[in-house]
Amino acid sequence: MKKIYLSLIVLFGMSYLLNAQTANDTFKPNGKPIVTIFSDFTNTTTSSKTNNAFELSRAYFGYGYNFSPDFSGKVLFDIANTPGLSPSAFTAFLKNAYAEYSNGILKADLGLVGTTMFSFQESMWGKRYLYKSFQDQYGFQSSADLGAKVNLQFIPELSLDVAVFNGEGYKKVQADSTMQFTVGLTAQPVKNLYARVYYDYMNKQSYATTKVAQSSFNVFLGYKSDAGTLAAEYNLQNGNKNTSGHNWSGLSIYGVLPLDKQFSVIARFDDLMSSKVGTATTGWNTSTDGQVYLAGVEFAPVKGIQITPNFLYSNLTSGITTTSLNVNLGISF
Repeated sequence: MKKIYLSLIVLFGMSYLLNAQTANDTFKPNGKPIVTIFSDFTNTTTSSKTNNAFELSRAYFGYGYNFSPDFSGKVLFDIANTPGLSPSAFTAFLKNAYAEYSNGILKADLGLVGTTMFSFQESMWGKRYLYKSFQDQYGFQSSADLGAKVNLQFIPELSLDVAVFNGEGYKKVQADSTMQFTVGLTAQPVKNLYARVYYDYMNKQSYATTKVAQSSFNVFLGYKSDAGTLAAEYNLQNGNKNTSGHNWSGLSIYGVLPLDKQFSVIARFDDLMSSKVGTATTGWNTSTDGQVYLAGVEFAPVKGIQITPNFLYSNLTSGITTTSLNVNLGISF
């Protein structure tokens, strides 16, 4: 009996090696360029003042390469308008530069990688050219950072991701002793229904009494199929940028309803609120606290092009209201 077991083990082992060898023999290293462009026309009215503008808000240029069936790499540059400078001024940042290993249940990235706080929500929302996902839009965390992350896909319906990041984002990659630790769990309890829970912690070493640990928590539930998308997420962060008392939370609800192959209706609602510090009568984040309403119709004439006339209204707790009529353009290839 032992000989039979040993023979089976040897047989399975040889079969695995032969299959792996066959895959390597048939695989040819390959790569492709990455190009994404966001542009828009806006008619914005704030406090009775109206401004019209054409903008090229962001462009990504990069290259992804597959060295083998298991190893790949990616380099991506982010070119965007620089706040405070003239409209024609752009700044280029290296956003991604990493190697990836993927085999079976394991996927691991090392280098300047995408962060995990809102990457899943961003894929569900799918309209970054129109409006960033909640945490990205309001600055809960950068979309990329120096570090390492691992994803374990135990079964198709359940995955666990853990990561360690520098904590500074890709626009400020200074080396210090601070590390941000993250963990997330994503599940698909039934077909087309997705749920995710995420937590991170970062304790910045400082002698300043105003510095505290930053921690983030968010929970997400969404449905996505050919019939449409409907999702909601709740976000909470204490000690934003490691500052004492700078706590905030918010809710985002959004949906996409396809009308046919080329047209979809889009709607979204955001509500952000920050805590009061000391004797203040308003939250510390007066610049974006409040509600945002967005609605539009997306036209996708061909794959890789989205044109979306939309209406955006924001009502801030500071009393400032903004109304925008926009036409957003997304191009990717």
